[in-house]
Amino acid sequence: MNKQCYFSQNNIRQIDYKDTEILKKFLNPHGRMISRKKSAVSARSQRQLAVAVKRARFMGLLPFVAR
Repeated sequence: MNKQCYFSQNNIRQIDYKDTEILKKFLNPHGRMISRKKSAVSARSQRQLAVAVKRARFMGLLPFVAR
């Protein structure tokens, strides 16, 4: 059974780095990004997600490391 991409399912075209609640769904408890296989996100969305997470970390909205 294939899961559908979260962003295409919710009709989200651009992933915004300021929307930390959505970004936190794709981070594990240590603050690392969850892989595409586990999160079932499309390749295009995964690339946008990576850029958004990096920007949010740089701006101080998300932690680099969490314990």
